[in-house]
Amino acid sequence: MKKVLIANRGEIAVRVIRACQELGLKTVAVYSVADKESLHTKIADESICIGPGPSIKSYLHIPAIMSAAEVAGVDALHPGYGFLSENAEFAACCEKYNLTFIGPKAEHIRALGNKVEARALAEAANVPMLPGSDGAVSSIDEAKKVAEKIGFPLIIKAAAGGGGRGMKVVNKMGDLDVQFQIAQQEAQSFFGNPDVFIERYCAKPRHVEVQLVCDHHGNYAHIGERDCSIQRRHQKLVEEAPCPVFDRQKRDEIGQIAVRLAKQVGYRSLGTVEFLMDEDGSVYFMEVNTRAQVEHPVTEMVGHIDLIKEQIKIAAGDPLSFDPNQVELRGHAMECRINAEDPDTFAPWPGKITAYHEPGGPGVRIDSMIYSGYTVPSIYDSMIAKLITYGKDREECIVRMRRALGEMKVDGIRTNINFHLKLFSHPKFIAGDVSTKFLEQETL
Repeated sequence: MKKVLIANRGEIAVRVIRACQELGLKTVAVYSVADKESLHTKIADESICIGPGPSIKSYLHIPAIMSAAEVAGVDALHPGYGFLSENAEFAACCEKYNLTFIGPKAEHIRALGNKVEARALAEAANVPMLPGSDGAVSSIDEAKKVAEKIGFPLIIKAAAGGGGRGMKVVNKMGDLDVQFQIAQQEAQSFFGNPDVFIERYCAKPRHVEVQLVCDHHGNYAHIGERDCSIQRRHQKLVEEAPCPVFDRQKRDEIGQIAVRLAKQVGYRSLGTVEFLMDEDGSVYFMEVNTRAQVEHPVTEMVGHIDLIKEQIKIAAGDPLSFDPNQVELRGHAMECRINAEDPDTFAPWPGKITAYHEPGGPGVRIDSMIYSGYTVPSIYDSMIAKLITYGKDREECIVRMRRALGEMKVDGIRTNINFHLKLFSHPKFIAGDVSTKFLEQETL
């Protein structure tokens, strides 16, 4: 592996380019017309335009990306997260044209990307599951039978879904018919697949996920867990590692569950197994993400492992650079997603950044795509930076985050920095008393 094309944009493209540079690899950035002045195009060795601004004509357009790879003469491709990162056909296309796809095999993306199939694989690996349907549910009559069996409240989920699309909570039998039809329609509209499944609904869970790193030499490692419970409309806003209510025994338990699932499918590369933790402390399988996560930095900070470099080296055939049995988590890390949005309405707020100041000092890291004079496009996700802090414990980490948020300045557009400042001063958040319903139930 000598030259890598990064099939993405924004801060993750910058992150991957930096990792490649440290490994001595040449890099090729691809960009849409709307991203001509984006930071990732400036720091890569080469940059190639792959189409107009809309993602469907650029970052989601496989022929354009493959053409860029051929023109640039790369031998590997990193998909980042989002866009085509969990597209099995894209991974298969890379394999067909002898490009190293820096991620898992197409067959693993395909199997674990479908939530119905992933549930079946998890069940075979003896992973704890919420009571639910046996596979996809295709008719309202079948849905009613499942509902009678598992009871209410229940949740209908799109088999190929994510981000809250095709997801409907149902509290009583009288609402099932309409919500089932809406979930199917949304699943078809957003994912091109109408399949849905049903499971029991956890009313006030924590969202906890385990980071996996698996190589081609039979090594399966988990690098602890992350708590991603602070969410708005199923979109994560703050992540931390480790989970504030886990002890060593619980961490080892959930980590081994995730490893068991990885071994069940012979998984390779980075991956994340996501769980819901009920109020009684029970954990249940939710899904698998077959890519690097947005929130990977918090695991890097407490695990002292560069996950993106590990991912690249695994794809090159190298064994893990650490002993899976000697992973030691130290300290505490938290990440705030900094979005270009109105802090009150959360509506996107693109525009030109007239001044930008990054925070610094001990225990502060920022993964960003912006600079003074940069214009944030209106057609992509509103996240413009990730602010990460590290401390010897959770208390120090929170204090550092408040300091760093206060130092960070982004002028010319609106951001959610003040939202995070309010959150990090909330007594319940400081105490670690959170769930995925926190922002619905608490006033900041």
